[in-house]
Amino acid sequence: MSEPLQVKLEAFEGPLDLLLHLIEKNKINIYDIPIVTITDQYLEYIDAMQQHDMEVMSEFLVMAATLINIKSKMLLPVEEPAEGEEEADPRAELVQRLLEYKMYKYISTELKDKQMDADKYFFKGSSIPEEIRDYREPVDVSELLSDLTLSELHSIFESVLKKQEDKIDPIRSKFGKIEHEEINISGKIMEIQQYGFLHKHFSFRGMLEKQHTKNDVIVTFLGILELMKMGQIQVSQKEIFDDIEIDFVADSILPLERFQLEE
Repeated sequence: MSEPLQVKLEAFEGPLDLLLHLIEKNKINIYDIPIVTITDQYLEYIDAMQQHDMEVMSEFLVMAATLINIKSKMLLPVEEPAEGEEEADPRAELVQRLLEYKMYKYISTELKDKQMDADKYFFKGSSIPEEIRDYREPVDVSELLSDLTLSELHSIFESVLKKQEDKIDPIRSKFGKIEHEEINISGKIMEIQQYGFLHKHFSFRGMLEKQHTKNDVIVTFLGILELMKMGQIQVSQKEIFDDIEIDFVADSILPLERFQLEE
């Protein structure tokens, strides 16, 4: 009688791992497993195992029972299949499980290799200042301005400010009492809404040129940006350097409390 095999259970991750080991050791085609040979070898490995963990051992015993069941079916005479039907192979389900296990085992090996390779790399830590890293842009400017660019918008804004400065009499402007001018963005937004609700379509440049002071121009500009963000208006420009056209697209005017901004 041959000497019993010395097998450690830790060498195999489970019954499917042991079966794959036997198939590869015997150089067997996984689609045509000689079930009698494999079952005998599998049982020989089970007998040789010195394992007291019955919870783990039970998995191997269940597979042993499965192999014995398949072996008995292979040894019994098979009834002729009906016309048009193929003869069922008792090994088919086991082969499918082995193929799936082999695939997952290969993937786990590849991932482990990648992990080992990744351990060789070191990455520089983040050096971005905290105030920049935590910044979140409140408005997607590119989406709001569509086909416009900030430089074009700024160019129109600067040209309107220049016209406002040209209107100032350089001598008379120095006379009189200088008073503090209150800036009310919320009120200006309501004014733009009302104008847009009545006219529906109007010129960006024309709207700015209607303002009386530089502060009015700035507040109107901010109000238009806020209404763009709220989805009340849309802007467009047909050609580069053309005037920007504004369309009031909302069905109603938003109440004043929606625009209680810091002045």
